[in-house]
Amino acid sequence: MRRTDLVRDDGTWTGLSLDVRSRRRPGLCLSSAGRRLLLTQGGRPVLLASADDDLGGVEFRRADAYRSVVPPPRAATGRDLAGRPDRWAHRFAEHLLGTPDGPLHDGRWLLSPESPLLHGNHGRRPLSEYWGEMIVEGHPGGYVDWFFHSHTWEILPLRPMPGRREGRVKAYRKQARDGTLPPVLLWWVSGLDCHVVLDGHARLAAAIAESTAPPLLHLHRTAPGDEVAADTERAVERYEAELARFAGLRARHGAAVPDGAVTAGAALARRLGELRTATRPTWARPLPGGPAEWCRVAHEATGGEWGTDGGPPV
Repeated sequence: MRRTDLVRDDGTWTGLSLDVRSRRRPGLCLSSAGRRLLLTQGGRPVLLASADDDLGGVEFRRADAYRSVVPPPRAATGRDLAGRPDRWAHRFAEHLLGTPDGPLHDGRWLLSPESPLLHGNHGRRPLSEYWGEMIVEGHPGGYVDWFFHSHTWEILPLRPMPGRREGRVKAYRKQARDGTLPPVLLWWVSGLDCHVVLDGHARLAAAIAESTAPPLLHLHRTAPGDEVAADTERAVERYEAELARFAGLRARHGAAVPDGAVTAGAALARRLGELRTATRPTWARPLPGGPAEWCRVAHEATGGEWGTDGGPPV
């Protein structure tokens, strides 16, 4: 894996680009069978999901099999790396590459603290209320509502959220108050239209209990290298054409006409930044055996509650 730090013109770190190679199939693997999804880890079912016929939402069922892809961070590490999302990103990247049970596969990815979740509290509600509402409730099953919560980027835990009085949460609440809470690692899954928690369920619960915004690192796919190269070439051609257009205007109307470098250059910079960071859909591999196999797995994983009639119970 090749890692590249992304920074703004002022030197501010904005993310870590990951170019993953020689990993065709991830250990945390998303498969699709029509409108149904299956998330497995090491071949074991972790999450089953079935979208409504009218695509108004998706019903899900956890299988209590998920194992975190990152070992628990020590309190001393939290103090050492406090306020350094760049160092946390490199640390998480090492674990994501080193584990056989993570979501990374061939292609380009981005680990970034710039999650859309951080900008969704338009009503200025208390942080405990806002972040609490971002958690998709229900265990072992629940419902992601795509109609009322479209593009709100909710968070779907892959295991039950711990209570605020549990030991791990109590320890993390102190770190949340001290500003040393390690980031919560989220993975954007476009087929669910929400994030799943790869690591940090207790840390997320602690931040909510302390009514503070949890530090986040947001993992998603970005455009592959060949697509970036082709779009970069087109963007440069548009930039050069715009400069030529302004040169023609200056030749006809004089030096009072700007040369266009400011506006065209800003547009080029924005486009090049988007090419490196824009979100791409999550890959879901076709499930061998299709819907019939999904129903078989669902029936087995849920003790017969799902799968017998082609999906979840009505």
